[in-house]
Amino acid sequence: MKVKSPKESGNKKLKLTFAGGTGSVTGANFLVEAPESDGGFKFLVDCGLEQGTRTAEENNWKTFIYDPSSVNALFITHAHIDHIGRIPKLIYDGFKGTIYSTVPTKDITELMLDDTAHILSKGDNDLLKNIYTDANIKKALSMWKVVDYHQDIALGPFVFRYRDAGHILGSGILEVIYNNKKIIFTGDLGNSPSPLLRDTEEIKNADYMLIESVYGDRNHMARDQRRVRLEAVIEDNYRRKGTLVIPTFSLERSQELLFEINELVENKRIPQMPIFFDSPLGIRLTKIYRQYGQYFNQYAKNQLGDGDDIFNFPGLKSTLLTEESKEIGGEPNPKIVIAGSGMSNGGRVLHHEARYLPNPNNTLLLTGYQSQGTLGRLIQDGVKNIKINGQNIEVKANIEFIEGYSGHKDSDHLIEFVESTAETLKKVFVAMGEPKSSLFLTQRLRDYLGVMAYAPEEGDVVELDCN
Repeated sequence: MKVKSPKESGNKKLKLTFAGGTGSVTGANFLVEAPESDGGFKFLVDCGLEQGTRTAEENNWKTFIYDPSSVNALFITHAHIDHIGRIPKLIYDGFKGTIYSTVPTKDITELMLDDTAHILSKGDNDLLKNIYTDANIKKALSMWKVVDYHQDIALGPFVFRYRDAGHILGSGILEVIYNNKKIIFTGDLGNSPSPLLRDTEEIKNADYMLIESVYGDRNHMARDQRRVRLEAVIEDNYRRKGTLVIPTFSLERSQELLFEINELVENKRIPQMPIFFDSPLGIRLTKIYRQYGQYFNQYAKNQLGDGDDIFNFPGLKSTLLTEESKEIGGEPNPKIVIAGSGMSNGGRVLHHEARYLPNPNNTLLLTGYQSQGTLGRLIQDGVKNIKINGQNIEVKANIEFIEGYSGHKDSDHLIEFVESTAETLKKVFVAMGEPKSSLFLTQRLRDYLGVMAYAPEEGDVVELDCN
């Protein structure tokens, strides 16, 4: 059934501005403007921090290339900081519209913004401290409206709805209807099937699509293989009588790891040893995951229905306090330490890496994408001497990498996602990836599906013909 816009005559061309999220995995920020004949309604999709690049600090706090006070609404696809992190800056610069997301996304955003404010408060940039204030974060949350998946939101000449992206808890694909044309903003697409979440929903009859491309140029290890590899790495560490350090993202990756280790422990697939979950943010986020079991896939729901605490198991200790974290070093080996952050660019994992990387009996397990410019990327690339908090650290530990733990679709599955609506697509915009990934996926979409695909640059403005 087609949804009719209030006006169907005259110029029906939307203006799409790529204000961020191009040439980089991070910093998602896209502006759409309706023509004046339809009231000139403006909305943003995501407003995230740029991370991992040399220019990130400068780019994150520079003036937006649009006037935030003129924007009517902001739609958040999910609560990773590279999609929400500049919201306080947007408000500081005059945004007075409404923010929309799913219910879990709002709850997670509150924790993520509070955590970022805490990190920034330790710096010496007074501007950041004025932007990332409790008042600005509270103001953002007061401007928020939550919606369910598939719930229609009529604003100006548009109808919006979220579909399940399967990426993290509450993540959504934003579907926008304008003059009976459908524009899709994928946000980040999940690496389905997920241990916890439902599969990414299929999209049909789209006219335009803006798609992520984090893994646009490569494919993942199969999910069954990654579980076997995880088991093997844990067993190898036990034989070495070492410490296994797993840098992990507090949001989604931590919960997936806990869920899978829970199954390994309960099925006696790995030897019993102390396992420390050393991520205050991850611990708090896991509590939110426990609240929203209705968003899980059927398998995870069944586990919950059987009374299993899927994020807890014998041997696990969650170390919320700093004193508890420091005590981990005194615990005898073998042991496992799961700590943030996932790219080793901050958080408690840095202290564990400084302690354990110089010992060849220990292991560092990387379980996800490591952005250019991060410490995790240096380690992944084989650099043997690194600096952590100003200290020179020699990397002698065993370095393992399991790519299958990514929360993003790989190249083949991105192609498969677009293929379901390829016949109706006028154009696909490939963003939210490093240039080589975006350009590779762009070419594959052209070659395999025959769709017009384009990798935009920051500041590009295009027209979407919706006549």
